[in-house]
This record gives sequence, C-alpha cells and structure tokens, in this order.
Amino acid sequence: MAAIFSHLTSLRSPDAASFSSLSSSGIQSSRFSGVFAPSPITFPATRQRVSCQATTPATSPPSSVNVNASQKDFLHISDFDKPTLLNILDRAKEVKALIKSGERTYLPFKGKTMAMIFAKPSMRTRVSFETGFYLLGGHAIYLGPDDIQMGKREETRDIARVLSRYNDIIMARVFAHQDILDLAKYATVPVINGLTDYNHPCQIMADALTIIEHVGHLEGTKVVYIGDGNNIVHSWLLLASVIPFHFICACPKGFEPDEETVKKAQGAGVSKIEITNDPKEAVRGADVVYSDVWASMGQKEEAAQRRQVFQGFQVDEELMKIAGQKAYFMHCLPAERGVEVTNGVVEAPNSIVFPQAENRMHAQNAVMLHVMGL
Repeated sequence: MAAIFSHLTSLRSPDAASFSSLSSSGIQSSRFSGVFAPSPITFPATRQRVSCQATTPATSPPSSVNVNASQKDFLHISDFDKPTLLNILDRAKEVKALIKSGERTYLPFKGKTMAMIFAKPSMRTRVSFETGFYLLGGHAIYLGPDDIQMGKREETRDIARVLSRYNDIIMARVFAHQDILDLAKYATVPVINGLTDYNHPCQIMADALTIIEHVGHLEGTKVVYIGDGNNIVHSWLLLASVIPFHFICACPKGFEPDEETVKKAQGAGVSKIEITNDPKEAVRGADVVYSDVWASMGQKEEAAQRRQVFQGFQVDEELMKIAGQKAYFMHCLPAERGVEVTNGVVEAPNSIVFPQAENRMHAQNAVMLHVMGL
C-alpha cells in the first residue's frame, strides 16, 4: 500500500497548451478517410449539435486565448501528449482500486474546495465530481444556473478571479466553448472542462478507462460511434489525434462532426479516422459500438424531425450482431431507450454502459490530481 501511495502522490506535468483563434466553419455532407500532413488542433466555439445534456449553440467563435503558462487546466484532451494521458489513466485505475477497497485514509484533497459551475443541469457530472472530490478529502460547492448566471449577472473574467480566491480548483459545465476558455484565461487555479457545446473531455477520459478495463487496451482498438456528430465525437477525434486507434463516426448526411476538427485530427497522422453515412459497414469488426441521444437538451423541438432523419442509425440487436460477438456497447447517457438504442442492447451482457458511467468519477479524480499537482 505504501508503494501505491507513493505512486499516487507523484507529480505529473502536462505540456503547455496554446490556443489559436479559429473562425467557425460550415458543416457539409462528406466522407473523410486516411491522414494528412500534421497540423495543430484548434477549437471552435460554435456547434449546432451537442450531446449529454448540452443545449443551445454558442453564437460567436472564440478569440485567441493565452493561458497562464504556470496554470494547469483540463480543457481539451489534445492539450496533453500520449504519455501524460496514459499516466492519468493509469492513475485513475489505481485510485479507483483504492476507493473500491474501502481505503479512506488517502485524502489528497483534504482542506481543499472546488467550485462547480453549472450553466445547465446534470446528474452524472455533478454527482461524479462532488462524490469523487469528497472521497479524496475535499469539499465541492455546487453553483447552479441561477446562482451565477455567468456572462449575464457578472462577467466571466470577474467570476474566474473571484472564485480563484476562494477555491483550489474550478469545474465548469457551460454552453459556449469560449466560456471555458475565458475561465481558464482569468482563473489563477486549475479549470476543468465539465462539458461545452464543442467538446466533453472528461467523458472521453472515462470512456478510455472503460475500454482499457474491458478490451484490455485502447491503442489499436476500433471504436465506432453511431449517431449525431456532436461534442462527444469531437473529443473522440481529439483523443485520436494523440493515441492511435481506429475511429469511425457513422452519421446521417448533414450531421457530420465539425469538418475542421476532423481534418486536424486526421492531420495529426496518429489514428485511422473515418466519417461515413453507412452504420452497418462501419461496425464490422468493432471493439466498441458507441451511441448518444439524437436530440439533446435544447433540441427537443427537433426530436420528431431527427427521428425521421436518423432512421437506420439505431443501435439494435441486428447492428450489434454485424459488429461481432466481441463488440462492447457504450453510451454516455442519458439514453432514450427505443430511440437511438434498443432496451435489449443496453441490458445485454456486452453492454458496459454502467461501468462507463461509474468511471466518470475515477477518471475525473485522476484528472484533478494531475492538474493540482498532487
């Protein structure tokens, strides 16, 4: 156990992240495959398709943000190199094992507080962060949509500087991607991206941990996402720009992920990345079949229309049979059973939806330990 504690308290430092300004690009029907010459990843704020309870899109692109070099934030998976990400995932496994064993003397967050900003509600994000921070000795403060009204009642830059004087870390689940960039720019404590309309890095870290636990490895796996090309897909693309695996997004025409993000991820030359409109062909030989809701919060008025457009993209028993017996099913939740996925697939023995949900807490604990240098 002493060796575990020694390892858990070792300091890992991420590469310094830099952000380039990027004007929003239009989404058009296309199929991407192969790789291009390496180029840096940039992060647009505007998205019309979001998931896991993300809502209305941002209305303006982000400006250039120069984050304080001494500050460590977790905003995009591709801000970190492969060894750092794998170290964080290794640490998540170790801390998870410690918590599951009933050990309660490892309290690295003792005496520390976390401000949790929620511009929109969430069950998994709130409970996983709050419980995880508490189990490691800290105290989390929930700040709901009516508590702050970030950017309306008070400017984001002022909120960032005030909360930094009260707390040791800030987690934010917001609408516009620019909001998380502004928080990171002005905060003097680490900022964690709990979700934006553009990406959801904590979810994909939990997904990666889950794949490692069940498949045995992440590198070289075939992950097939079926559905809307949303913020979940963007984070998968950013992960694929750092760690090599085969990623396919199968979506209806007109619902592809941000084209610039796809090109930049392919341009990293790390993974095989494909965007297709044929889910049956995409899932053949998959290690993981992944789905998400077709209409997220803020898009419910589009639900009926989307159900028509997304016909043929439901993950059902027939599609999983095409994927093969070794294929696991994953979903970031909440799921609309009978819509994007059948009840039988969610409840099947090869469904790892609930271990995946649990791993939100463990992956996030590791991320927080990393950015806080603990």
